[in-house]
Amino acid sequence: MKLDLLGEHADRAYPILASLITPRPIAWVTTLHENGKVNAAPFSFFNMIGDDPPMLMFCPGNREDGTPKDTARNCRRSGEFVVNLVDAPLCEMMVRTSASHAAEVSETEIEGIETSASSMITTPRISAAPAALECKLHDILEIGGNRMVIGIVHCVHVRDSLYDPIQQRILAHNYQVIGRMASPDWYCTTLDQFEIQRPR
Repeated sequence: MKLDLLGEHADRAYPILASLITPRPIAWVTTLHENGKVNAAPFSFFNMIGDDPPMLMFCPGNREDGTPKDTARNCRRSGEFVVNLVDAPLCEMMVRTSASHAAEVSETEIEGIETSASSMITTPRISAAPAALECKLHDILEIGGNRMVIGIVHCVHVRDSLYDPIQQRILAHNYQVIGRMASPDWYCTTLDQFEIQRPR
């Protein structure tokens, strides 16, 4: 089957690619509105893109009318954001924060999500998240209708049970985040993990 994503099947590009390129990690991004309220929204077009400096990116699409989503506007204005990772107990709450609300409305208030102060930026993190990455904005790239937000990770908060302070490593067997699967409503867990050592 051949699918022409720039031609005949262009209007199906999102559901086709989002269902094939899986699992995708989920960035539950917190930002601050100019009124001081905390915005929380999930994005599965997200990944780490470098380590020197430590960098990540996420891609908030536009609203249906072509205007930027609240998260993108807040990132550009404030120059900072937090990427909160999501495990199974937070999954349903995370999905609910994907609902559209007015820009000045706080998803953390609507859902009763507890936040904690960040260490190096003003934007709070989600207290219950297994890990939270404090980021300062490096750049926002706009390519067609896509918007890529690139951040430098300045500080990481991680649940105590997930970190080995002697080896200075994340304990992979304890870290069980969820991932995004097929569009529109499929997710997965990382309970079924296995190790294959790479050649040295």
